[in-house]
Amino acid sequence: MIQTIRKAWGIPELRKKIMFTLMILVIYRLGSAIPVPYVDTGMLRTYLDGMGTTILGLYDVMSGGAFSQATVFALGIQPYINSSIIIQLLTVAIPALERMQREGGEEGKKKLQSITRYSTVAIALLQAFGYYAIMKQAQILLNPSVWAAMVIIISFVAGSSFLMWLGEQCNEFGVGNGISMILFAGIIARIPNMISTVQRAIISGAMHWAWAALIVVGVLLLVVLIVFVHDAERRIPVQYAKRQVGRKMYGGQTSSLPMKVNMSGVLPVIFAQSIATIPATIGAFLPPPDEGTFAYSLLNAIDTKSFFYLVIYFVLIIGFSYFYATIQFNPVEISNNLKRNGGFIPGFRPGRPTSDFIARVLSKITLFGAIYLGVVAILPLLADKFNQGVNIGIGGTSIIIVVGVALETVQALENQMVMRQYKGFLE
Repeated sequence: MIQTIRKAWGIPELRKKIMFTLMILVIYRLGSAIPVPYVDTGMLRTYLDGMGTTILGLYDVMSGGAFSQATVFALGIQPYINSSIIIQLLTVAIPALERMQREGGEEGKKKLQSITRYSTVAIALLQAFGYYAIMKQAQILLNPSVWAAMVIIISFVAGSSFLMWLGEQCNEFGVGNGISMILFAGIIARIPNMISTVQRAIISGAMHWAWAALIVVGVLLLVVLIVFVHDAERRIPVQYAKRQVGRKMYGGQTSSLPMKVNMSGVLPVIFAQSIATIPATIGAFLPPPDEGTFAYSLLNAIDTKSFFYLVIYFVLIIGFSYFYATIQFNPVEISNNLKRNGGFIPGFRPGRPTSDFIARVLSKITLFGAIYLGVVAILPLLADKFNQGVNIGIGGTSIIIVVGVALETVQALENQMVMRQYKGFLE
């Protein structure tokens, strides 16, 4: 990875793209340090420290700590991610959007992108209003007037829209996926805070140094596992029949149909965590029940550190993994494409037998990928559970995002270097 970055830095064109990407990340971090007016950030931080196990804690992690400081970029890139996921699901459910995506060409993609942008602004407006309502209810605002409300909400929406624009600019003039790079920068920015938390815990005696070393080794092993599974794929052999067109013979070659083990990425973990933390989020806004009551036992059962929550979380990850795999990889469509192009899988007739075989392979691979995602997401939670009193803040979602974005960025640099070599050769 370091060698690839060093080679890319030596190429003037790629050096400009790397510098542009770094400039985008610097702007993002500067905006994450500028708070919106009329908010007592000290009281907000104290309030959200007690909400770390709710969905608000997830937003704070994804925004790199900007959410708990009520900065201009407090909403982060979450509205754009939610909008993209919603539009992707609607293209499966609404035939008009599906035709626009498949048959619309470049113009159809631009229309879908415009719909995604407008949806992002609408979702950001709803989230900004909800965030303002939470701060008003907790009496965190320094000025509860209507003018202050408008300034706070508009600042949040403008910051989220500006981040969306920065991500698109990074896609066009930078390196890698702009949205992923912004998420990557936000998560990396929390590492110094995690290190200081562990250091204070060791000094105060709340954590033994051997347990801290074991956590570091566990994180490194998780990184190795993520790197191993990230590029893992099942390749189904495909044979193309020979056909004669005029005096030329076409086909006859052997290829393969690649199927990634984890084709849905980190989306199942994010969705499962969002849904699993809904009961704890609702309970956090209600008055605390008396000890020994049914409500008290129920809140302990749905707490994010309970074994019941871990089981529900694991099951939801597996369910969403199958859901996204079904959306992204259609065995019937793949089988029809192979049949139209004269391809077939050895040992299976074209048509229904081929699609059934692909569906069986997809089910097995998705199960392995889902268990992998569940293990990566559950292990940090188990570490926090056994280490009572110290919340390190290392999440499986964060590790998957950081490692995945780093691998994809290096791969993008390698692809651009290869394209540059071919371009120079042709010229």
